[in-house]
Amino acid sequence: MYFRKLLQAVCAALLALGPLAMGAHAQAQSYQSNRVYTPIINGFNVEEVRRLTPGVELHFELYGTPGGSATLRIDGATRNLNLTEVEPGQYSGTYIIGTHDRIRPESGVTANLRLGNQVATSLLRESLLRANAPRSRSGQLASMPAIERFEVQGSPELSPGNELRFTVFGTPGGRVEVAIAGARGVFFLPEVRPGEYDAVYTIRGADRIAPDSRVTATIRANGRYTTSVLGRPLLGGGRMEAPRQARYCSNCAVVETVNVIEVSGNGSYLGTVGGAVVGGLLGSQVGSGSGRTAASVAGAVAGGIAGRNIERNMHREQRYEVVVRYTNSGALQTLQYENDPGFRQGDRVRVNKGVLVRDQ
Repeated sequence: MYFRKLLQAVCAALLALGPLAMGAHAQAQSYQSNRVYTPIINGFNVEEVRRLTPGVELHFELYGTPGGSATLRIDGATRNLNLTEVEPGQYSGTYIIGTHDRIRPESGVTANLRLGNQVATSLLRESLLRANAPRSRSGQLASMPAIERFEVQGSPELSPGNELRFTVFGTPGGRVEVAIAGARGVFFLPEVRPGEYDAVYTIRGADRIAPDSRVTATIRANGRYTTSVLGRPLLGGGRMEAPRQARYCSNCAVVETVNVIEVSGNGSYLGTVGGAVVGGLLGSQVGSGSGRTAASVAGAVAGGIAGRNIERNMHREQRYEVVVRYTNSGALQTLQYENDPGFRQGDRVRVNKGVLVRDQ
């Protein structure tokens, strides 16, 4: 009897606590389902255009946390741009410039990636215009950024969860982005010290990165950019090769055309006098009296002119003009030679203090 009463008391207690336990469990499940992680923006790019006039399309791409909501705000634009998630973590959209927009090459572009109540923000650091010939206020060509070294601290394995540390040394104050073949999108390297950019990339489950995957670093500054390709394997302990740097040459050019110019020499008094004497003698043989005198004078004048032209033709010379176009800036320069320099259209050359040499 006593045991049965004790069992009834225990069952009654469990029935009383059941709703509370179930509620706590449901509340824990609700908390887990409502948990929101902070979004991250890994990359933010724009396809540069040649001009910023009404009707021109500005295409933007953003890479970050999937499942979010991405929007752009452009300084000088009359409306915002909502990006569409075309693939998990890849957002894309196009802004068509309107007649009331006042967008300039230096207009700031802000990207917001919202996930629940959390928002990540990134600023576009590159110009909206293509970097074929940007000019500063002084009218000079903007300086080209440079990459001095591009390094990687490899991983013993390239499976998901492993880390690759990339470091770029180059122009300070720029923006560096890295693209890995086999990985979606690009990611940024923050500037940890002036001219030193460093970040760790964690390999994701969807990545298909191989030890010899091509890795490209791009540094952007002053509306221009330079690219370098990593010249070493991604596996730690692999054979190290000399990094292949993107070539930047300030005096490299290509021969556009070679012009041949004929320069006539000036006839001297000897040619003029000699021609006049011969012409006068010939004219004196014509007619008689005053007619002979007039013929002598006419012959002397004609002979002088002819003698001067003959001597000028004898001193005619050929000069050569070589027009080159600089490969980095696109500027043209003309160099003159008295003799054939031996260059032809399409030759790659360097300009060293006004002298052309072949680019080996």
